[in-house]
Amino acid sequence: MISPFRSASRLALAALAVASVAFAAPAASAQTLIRDTEIEETLAKYSEPILSAAGINPDNVEILLIGSKELNAFAGPRVMGFNTGLILQAKDPNELQGVIAHEVGHLAAGHSARRGEMSSAGMKPFLLTMGLGVLAAIAGSPEAAAGLAGSASYFGTLGALGYSREQEGRADQAGAMLLDKAGLSGRGLAEFFDNFRYQEVFDEARRFAYFRSHPISSDRIESLRRKVQVQPNYDKKDSPELLAEHAIMKAKLDGFLNPQIAITKYDEKATDYPSRYARAIAYYQLKEPDRAIRLIDDLIEEQPENPYLWELKGQILFEFGRTAEAEEPQRRSVQLKPEAPLLRVNLGQTLIALNSKAKIEEGVGELKRALTQEEDNAVAWRLLAEAHDKLGEDGLARLATAEYNFYIGDKRQARVFAMRAREMLNRGTPEWRRATDIVLVAEPTRDDLRDLAREGSVNSTRR
Repeated sequence: MISPFRSASRLALAALAVASVAFAAPAASAQTLIRDTEIEETLAKYSEPILSAAGINPDNVEILLIGSKELNAFAGPRVMGFNTGLILQAKDPNELQGVIAHEVGHLAAGHSARRGEMSSAGMKPFLLTMGLGVLAAIAGSPEAAAGLAGSASYFGTLGALGYSREQEGRADQAGAMLLDKAGLSGRGLAEFFDNFRYQEVFDEARRFAYFRSHPISSDRIESLRRKVQVQPNYDKKDSPELLAEHAIMKAKLDGFLNPQIAITKYDEKATDYPSRYARAIAYYQLKEPDRAIRLIDDLIEEQPENPYLWELKGQILFEFGRTAEAEEPQRRSVQLKPEAPLLRVNLGQTLIALNSKAKIEEGVGELKRALTQEEDNAVAWRLLAEAHDKLGEDGLARLATAEYNFYIGDKRQARVFAMRAREMLNRGTPEWRRATDIVLVAEPTRDDLRDLAREGSVNSTRR
């Protein structure tokens, strides 16, 4: 869906181009953290009953969407991650919930990464926090490259995950119990692993990453099948609502990630919503905005209260230089879903691009509201810096730039801009104090500490 950082220009909302990668891949595949409110909500809905059954508060668990064709997933005490490749391979919600239950089962069984703890990776997704951002595009952007470099330790930790066959069996059993406790069928858990039984005979390099870190065996699959078949909820089916949401999620990913394939996969004469949604997104990705907008307008006529259709329409109009036209649909998306910060970021970006003082000031307000919900939204900080710069508020612009650099992991630049902000802001204000805080946590130099100590902001120059 998006490029990692939609810069003050329009780089980031570049919709979902991703570097191509091999699907089963001996070579390392490209991975990026990506954002999309609609998909995140669907994954959260799948996860909630399983996390609750495990005694974990779902509100405390962050959902990460990872742009990679590799089949992979993971769970930690406060985070769950899903590769787009895994989502597209899961046939139905129950299969995906089976994988979720298995990963939560590792937590319930007390398993951790074989080499290093996940917490050391800095799981917070400080990258790619633009609305509609269904898939991140690097697209040669230096900003994007810097941001992705900041997440290298995160992806390194994912690569270090590994469990023994014994641990896998225990996670299977724990996952099966969690599914049943949540009132869900364990059928999908067994069927998902059975679908990839053939991976057992592949050598290490040819396996999906998931089955390199989660070794599979026929004995394990049969043991799991016997376990779930006798559970009371085994024959329980996915609800029509869940099936519809699953189809929409996969259609959206197909449209963004595989537009050429989506055009053929989703028949032009098809009248169902997922097919038309996928084609609209695919036309957008294939640089045919007018065809995409016509399809979206038809869908909006049928579903005028769907915030994601308005979001998509606004995104397309903005991306193709029709900024003034983008305001109305983006404003409508926020009205329909005011609790979604990514939609406010989209609207804020459009408002500050209109170059009217009143619109820019309104855009600042939208970005600040988004940041009260997601303070680590790097793109929102980047846009806020642009807006303050346009308003001639130099100190606030430097502070927002410091925040941006802080959340993409560039401590040196965060410190530099925070020091500049302190020089321009009124001493003692909340903004001045925040700039000081950034300096103190961003590896200040001895000279920085000496200056701070001289003015009384710190007690000592010793490090």
